[in-house]
Formats: sequence, C-alpha cells, structure tokens
Amino acid sequence: MNDSTTVLRLKKNEEKRLTSGHLWIYSNEIDTHISPLNQLNPGQAVELHSSTGKWLAHAYANPHSLICARITSRDPKYPMNKSLLIHRLKVALSLRERFYPEPFYRLVFGESDLLPGLVVDRFGDVLVVQISTAGMEVLKEEIVAALDKVVQPVGMILRCNSGSRKLEGLSNYTEKVGELPDETVLREGGTEFVVPIANGQKTGWFYDQHDNRQWLNPLVKDKTVIDACSYIGAWGVQTASHGAKRVICIDTSESALEYVAENAQRNGVSDRVFTVQGNATEVLAGLKADGENADVVVLDPPAFIKRKKDFRNGFRGYQKLNERGISLVKPDGIIATCSCSHHMPAKDFLTMVNRAAVHVDRQLQILAEMGQSRDHPIHPAMPETRYLKTTFARVLPRN
Repeated sequence: MNDSTTVLRLKKNEEKRLTSGHLWIYSNEIDTHISPLNQLNPGQAVELHSSTGKWLAHAYANPHSLICARITSRDPKYPMNKSLLIHRLKVALSLRERFYPEPFYRLVFGESDLLPGLVVDRFGDVLVVQISTAGMEVLKEEIVAALDKVVQPVGMILRCNSGSRKLEGLSNYTEKVGELPDETVLREGGTEFVVPIANGQKTGWFYDQHDNRQWLNPLVKDKTVIDACSYIGAWGVQTASHGAKRVICIDTSESALEYVAENAQRNGVSDRVFTVQGNATEVLAGLKADGENADVVVLDPPAFIKRKKDFRNGFRGYQKLNERGISLVKPDGIIATCSCSHHMPAKDFLTMVNRAAVHVDRQLQILAEMGQSRDHPIHPAMPETRYLKTTFARVLPRN
C-alpha cells in the first residue's frame, strides 16, 4: 500500500457484495467516521478496506454521487494508470477480434471490461469515446494515450454528454482528437452505413443489436418490413439489402430519416425503403387505419423506463407500442420487439408482450429471446450490465 493513498473503510459486513465481484460502493456503505467522504475530490484514487482493515481493492471515488466509489483493480500491485489501461484495452480487443471479422464493434463496455465509466465504440480506424464518471474524467489523457497505443486510430471523438455525467457533477462536452469528419462509414451484415459519429444518438450507432439483426436478416427475403424507431436504418436498410421487398422506416427525427434515405441509396435499395416521420406509436396506428400490414415488424424504441419509479408508465408505453406493432403483423409473420431499459426485467417484458398480443386478439409463439451482442459482455456479479431484451415471436390469430 502507498502511504499517501487515501483509504475508504467499509462499515461492518458491507464487503460481501464486493467480494462476490461487484464493482460499485455506495455512500451508505462507508464508515464516514473513519474515512469521511466529504474530504475527497471527485475522481480521486482510493484504496478500499474492510471494516477490519483488510485491503480489498483499488478504486476511484466521488463524494457527490450515490455510487461513491468504483473498483478498478483487486491487485494491490496494480492501481489504475496508463499501464493497466493498456492491459485492459488489449484484453477487451482480443474478445472483439475473436467474434468480429471487421473492426466495427463496441471495444469497451464499462464495468464488464473492468473499466467502469468508460465506453468506446470502434468504427474502423475511428473511435468514439464516452466518459461518464469523475474517475475516468481524471484519467482522460491516459485513456486517449492508451487507446492510441493499442488501436492506433486516425482519430477519436470524445462524446462526453450522457445524462449520468450530471449525477457525477460533470459538465458535457464533445472533443475531437485528430482531424476527423463528423461522419464515418461502417459495415454490418453485408450493408454499408454512413454514421453521424459527431452529432448522432449516443456514439452514433447501436452495436448492441448487431447479433439480433443478423438473426433476422435470413428471414426477410421478399417480405414487407416495418422498422419502428428506426434511427438511421440499422434494421430497416439491412433487411432491404437482404431481400425485403418493401420497408417502412419510422422515426421522430428528420435528420435520422435523411440518413435512412442516404444509406438506402448507398446500398442500392432506395426503391424499396420508405420513411415516415413521427411518433412510432401514433404512426403505427395511422398505418393500421390505412390498411397497411407487414410480414415483419421491428420495435426497437429508446428506453421507456430510465428509473425504477418510471416502471408503471413505461410498462404502459411499451404495451401500447407493442399492441400497435403486433396488430400490423400478417398471420404467420414475425414481431421483433426490444427493450433497452435495465429496469424492465425480462419476465415483465415477456408479460407485457403477451398482454399486448391478447389485447389485439393475437397469440404469439416465442422463437428466440436474445440480449445484447457479444461486444457488450455481461458481468456476472453486476446485473446492471444486462439491459437489452430482444424477443422474436411468430404472430398467429387467437383462436
């Protein structure tokens, strides 16, 4: 132990969750008489001790957050620094290269890669970096240097503008490292996409659905597809490039739908991809009223339940969207329905989908229940890292 390092000591019997592998320490677990939190600086490196003084881990702290510390290493010899960052990045890279033949994936998924507060998406030789905690913000220069050494990108964009930064007492910003355009190109499922990495949603793309989109692609040839909450067409344009005869992409964002049109043109499927701007639930109702239907409907909305207290309203929102979507599926067609809300448990999500089907006089056969792609690995001690639910179901008349 370094004598100059600040120690955080836990209250009695508060180490069990941490010794089982969890990385977060809450403020009510700290013995503030021995180690007062208010004397710490946001992002400060600390050493975590049990109530008996046993060394537990290296961590970084934030006295202004409910999660007052996050573990970065369980080896006394290896505190978080550039050297450990490089090692963790190499380990993360080796996993992605095992599964993805091209460099388009989430390179770092926070706690699951033992880099809490850090997300990195790779778009070939361009990286988009999200820093969401004070501890990682302190290490920003080391993070950039480590990424440069391990990946050697032509440049990076730091998209540090997530809602969680406010909880950490951090301001939002976007910063470019190197000369980079605001857009880049990626390939997925044999389809090319122009991606707005500087101004798009999150990092510009949603890699977490990669594996799920590949599950659907072989089933869409000569089918009609409705892609609700399409963003820039990851599902919809890809189904068109895999042979869907007609695709309708729905999104509230005019700029997102402009990218849908550009990506459709880029892949030679403009004649089969159509866009509708508006709220997905309302647009789906309008399509139903107009006599529209589809062989495949994809519902991939943003999180309706961002906090536990939002559960009831969010559940109703998901159900209404699913009712509208399921009602548009032709008999023997497929609904692909998703939730990225961590606070929507899988069993409740399935209950919601079934209720939606019953309400519109349909029955479902569940074909697959899937989660986030392999570049978003789940930390087994941290249920917080498991968030995506994607259910594929066959839709049949209820008789």
